[in-house]
Amino acid sequence: MRFPLFPILAAVAIWSGCGGSEPHPKAASQAAPIQVETVMVSAQQWPETYEATGTVRARRAVVISSKLMAYVRQVAVQVGDRVQEGQLLVSLDSQDLDTKVRGAEAAEAEVLSAIPEADSAVAYAKASLDLAQTTFQRMQRLASTKSISNQEFDESSARLQSAQAACDMARSKRTQLDSRQALVQQDIRGARIMRDYARILAPVSGIVTAKSVEPGSLAAPGAPLLTIESEGGYRLEASVDESRLPVVKLGQAVQVSLDSGDGRVAAHVSEIVPAVDAASRSYIVKIDLPAMPDLRSGMFARAWFSAGTRKVVAVPPAALLERGQLQSVFVEEGGFARMRLVTAGARTETGVEVLSGLSAGEKVVSPAPAGLADGARVEVRQ
Repeated sequence: MRFPLFPILAAVAIWSGCGGSEPHPKAASQAAPIQVETVMVSAQQWPETYEATGTVRARRAVVISSKLMAYVRQVAVQVGDRVQEGQLLVSLDSQDLDTKVRGAEAAEAEVLSAIPEADSAVAYAKASLDLAQTTFQRMQRLASTKSISNQEFDESSARLQSAQAACDMARSKRTQLDSRQALVQQDIRGARIMRDYARILAPVSGIVTAKSVEPGSLAAPGAPLLTIESEGGYRLEASVDESRLPVVKLGQAVQVSLDSGDGRVAAHVSEIVPAVDAASRSYIVKIDLPAMPDLRSGMFARAWFSAGTRKVVAVPPAALLERGQLQSVFVEEGGFARMRLVTAGARTETGVEVLSGLSAGEKVVSPAPAGLADGARVEVRQ
């Protein structure tokens, strides 16, 4: 594609006003040709990428809250502190809980003190039962020979039944003590667990990124106190247009760059959120990031997804001349250098995409020698 002659002459005039000068055509034709090298412009297949932006988030962020309604007595960490799993974070007022623990322990002590007496009662009842059984057996033999009266035999049988009932009652009371002891021990465990809730410990190792509690404040169940982010595990949550849904695949390799860092790093798609935001017409793609120094939650980042290839017209970077907002190349035509205004697009280390101003098959001067002017005679080096 070629531009009309008038815009080209206007651009050349602007270039001249910026310090360049257009040689006289006759002088240019008589001057010795300038040795140049040319490159044939050809259509190339370039990889096409789609750029998405997003925010770095920790893969695991834990919000710490209290299970009790109690006043905060101590806050042992600040924002930015590194904590280890099991480290004390917040202490709550536990006087009421201590009282409940002591009450449950006192109830257990009472039960334990009653056990020896109950065991003695069981032993006494068992001995009485054995005596009543022996007596009854003797009276039963005597009754068979008519050696005792029916009244005496009935009294012996009644004493046996009474001893049996007393023994059963003693054993029942002993069993009740065991049941009561089990219940009291449950109460103790429950009271101690509740008291332990007054000491809020770190569930994971990481960095404290948020703190909304101070000593003296009232902690309520479920209300956030601290936020801890696990170190070493971050991902980029990128917002991808709905139209690009076919481009992104689970496990796909992507390139990611941080505004705070240099260059790109390799990463891969770990999760695709299926829901599309109705307002922005986009969905979230989560990309696992490799371990990098100074990586923090909330950082801005970009991701490039591969979207196949596209056909482009490209020239070497050395062929493109830029002065202000003007971009141009020199095209070799019949032994003369012709300046051509172009519009540059994407750039790589080996080429610059030309959106307009050039067509495949033309020869551009690369690299462009210093002082080369429009209309100058050139000779292509073999």
